[in-house]
Parts: sequence; structure tokens; C-alpha cells
Amino acid sequence: MTSAATLAPPTTPKPRKRGHASPWLMGAAAGAAAFSGTGAATLNGDELATISAASRSLPGLWELAQHIDGHFLPYYLFMHFWAKAGTAELWLRLPSALAIAVAAGLLVALGRRLHSTTAGVTAAAVFAVLPSVSYYGAFARSYSFAAAAVVLSFWALHRAVETPAARRWVVYGASVALVCCTHLFAVLVLPAQLLVAVALLSRRDLLLRMLPALAAGGVPALVLGLVGYGERHAISWIPQRGPEVLLKFPKMAAGAAEAGLPLFAVALAGAALLWSARSLRAGAGGGRRAWAAALLGWLILPALLLLAVSHLVTPVYVDRYLFVTAPALALLAALAAASVPRAAVAACCALVVVAAAAGVAQHIEVREPNGRFEDVPWALRRMDARPGDAIVYGQSSVRAGFDYYGGGSLPDDVLRIGTAPDPDGFGFPERGDVAGALTGRDRVWVVWRGAKSSGARLPRVKAVRAAGYEQESAWHSADLPGLTVALYTAP
Repeated sequence: MTSAATLAPPTTPKPRKRGHASPWLMGAAAGAAAFSGTGAATLNGDELATISAASRSLPGLWELAQHIDGHFLPYYLFMHFWAKAGTAELWLRLPSALAIAVAAGLLVALGRRLHSTTAGVTAAAVFAVLPSVSYYGAFARSYSFAAAAVVLSFWALHRAVETPAARRWVVYGASVALVCCTHLFAVLVLPAQLLVAVALLSRRDLLLRMLPALAAGGVPALVLGLVGYGERHAISWIPQRGPEVLLKFPKMAAGAAEAGLPLFAVALAGAALLWSARSLRAGAGGGRRAWAAALLGWLILPALLLLAVSHLVTPVYVDRYLFVTAPALALLAALAAASVPRAAVAACCALVVVAAAAGVAQHIEVREPNGRFEDVPWALRRMDARPGDAIVYGQSSVRAGFDYYGGGSLPDDVLRIGTAPDPDGFGFPERGDVAGALTGRDRVWVVWRGAKSSGARLPRVKAVRAAGYEQESAWHSADLPGLTVALYTAP
């Protein structure tokens, strides 16, 4: 059974004062790298949903949360106040970049606790150069918030185990609550922290502090989980996945297969080295091994558990729900590099350079106008609108992007009723009589999310055809799902 001495790091010289600047410097660097990912990439449907939610009154936001995206309510509340200063692309995405900065800074601190300052700085550097960080760090959704909260929870847990003062357990419990509030499926990392509790079985006093803190912090997850279960119709579009989807997990975590696969292999080596006696500061015996298991669980358990939920409850496996594993990938890989005997600094530098070089193509891609796969300005340029032209949206929610980017240059929106979105969703009230609304119109622009072929299945597109209009031409943006722009004319 593990003794108390094995649970915390052995006494070591305190790091020099200059090391305390590392979290701030690396956080700033990572935040800047993430913010640069905004580039020319236009807002996609999820980000426009954030604008829609944040722009509503507080009663309107509460009404929305009772029908859809209730588990996003804490994030929407934050963005409600943030958006009062504006809804420009850069401003809306700035909070995500700031969250990446926090995550990177905490990775430095956590890496220092587990191994050394070199390991912590390397973890933050690897994290900063991941293409997935450039994507979600410039994405007006809560995924980078979730990643930062998860790193905070592991850092707070290590502090509390090391020095079990009551205030540190309070901080840990608060960090767990923050994890639960950022994204519902971020809680899938918490079972990994229970592996640390296993090492505390011989110290009942510590165990009796950790478990109540974890339980209290998990209350928001219980509430938001019940809300999400009641609104599971909102994710009915998610297909069922099989075990083969796990093969793509390294690519998802890193944002590029070229970076993800080698980093995943190095990360597994990092977990093995932390388990072994090579680790410098993670403690000895069961404590060290508990942290090795916890970090490995942080990396792999969310994907396994998300797939299990998909098969046991309802399909929920979506790659972006697993971005919380990216910090673990970077940290474990950094621990491996920092453990190389007599060449740790060189190994760490090489790791960062290779990770950055392997993701160059994906970094460029996410910074392109179609980097979020819904290039509305491209669609607007395709429209050679003339006076009297009409526009019909295959999905009502697509209208939000054209409102945001179109200004006053759009064709007549003949189906729209009023200016406010639906109180219980992100669509808009529309007329049901498509043929009547198009009376006297010679040309109709029809826009939908998805490939050209998917339009044939959409009721609004069918209604335009039933009204006697024929497709003259159609264009689709470069990547799926993308947007399709089609011109229909009267015979």
C-alpha cells in the first residue's frame, strides 16, 4: 500500500526565481499563436450560433437554453456580456485565444511539478504549435475554455495532494466545477483523476478531502447532463461511430495526422518514463505511478468514454468534444523529451521543431477564408444578384451568416418573417407558402449547407422546384460540408 511520502514529490530545491516567468511568457506566446489563427477564416455556423445566443436578452437566453444548447448556458452567459463590446470576428474569438494562453501557462506549472521547468516549457511550446490549438484557439466556442479548465484541475489536484491544506482542496473543487461548466463532455477527463485517489487509499485523511471536493465540483455536470439529455434531439444529426474512429484520435488531438501520430507515440513513452524511476519530481512508488496513469487516462479515456456513451445512451462522438486531450498529448510528449539523459534540452527543442514542422500545412489551412468550412463571403461573391432577385435558404439557420456578412447587398429574403431568430433555436420564422412568396420572381438564389447533391433532400429546395423553377447553375465551396449556392430561374 502506498505511503504518504510517495504521494507527493520528494523535497527538491525550489526553482530559481527566473523560472516563475515561464508560465507568463509561454502563455503569452501560445495565446498569440492561437489568436493568429483567426486570420481570414470566416465564422461558421457554430460561431454564428454563439452570436445569436449572446445577442439575446437574458430572459431570451434562458428561453433558448430550455430548448437547445442548455449545457452551453455558462459559456453563452459569458459571451452575452463580452459581446456588448461588439461582435467583430477578432473580438468574438479573443476569449478562446486567452483561454489557450491560460492553458499553456498552467502546463508550464504542471510540467514543472511533475518533472522540471524544461518539461513544462516544452509542453506549452508543443501545445502552442499544434494545428488544433490554432483552430480552437480562434474559434468562438467553449472548447479552449474546457481545455484550460482541465489543465487547471490537474494542476490544482497536484498542489492539493502535495500540501493538503483546506484552501487547496477548495481550489481543486472549484476547478472541477469550472470543467463541468465549460463543456459537458469535458467531464470525461475526471475519471482519470480518480486514479490519483487510488494512491490515496492508505491516507484516509487525504482521500476524505479529495472525494468530497470532486463530488461538489461535479454538481454542475449532473445538472447540465440532465439538461443535455433532455435536449438530445438537438444532436440527432450525429451519426453512430464504430471503434475504428479511435484510429483517427491522434490526428484529432493534434489537428494533423503528420503531427498527431508521432506525438502520440512519444506521449506513450512519456507515460512509461513517468511510471519508471526516471522521473525527477513526480514522487516515488505508487504516487509516481498514479500520476503516470492519471495523465495517460487524461489522454485516452475521454475518447473511449465518449464512444461508450454513444453506444449506451445516444450518438455523441464528435471530434471537437475531445480537444481537452490536446494538453495531455503535449505534456506527456514533453515529459518523454525532458527525460532524455544528458540531452534533455536538445530533445525538447527537437520535439517542438518537429511538431511545428509536421503541422505547417494544417496551420495554413485553418488560416484560409474557408478554414472553418463555411465561407459565406465566397458564397456572396458567387451571387450575381439583380434587382428583383429572391433568396431562399435550404436551412433557416444559414441565414445568420448572410445577415452577418451580407449587409444590404443580398437578394430579397422573401420567406423571412421579422428580424428576430426563433426563441427556441437558431433558425428564423419563415413563410410556409414558398410558391406564393416567389410569385413574380424570375430568378431565385438558393443556398444550403452541404454538397450540391444534398439539396435534393431539403424541403425548401424541393419547394422551389415544385414552384416551377429550374436550376441553371450551382457552385460548392472547397471542403465538406461547405456551402452550395444555386441559381434557379423561371422557365
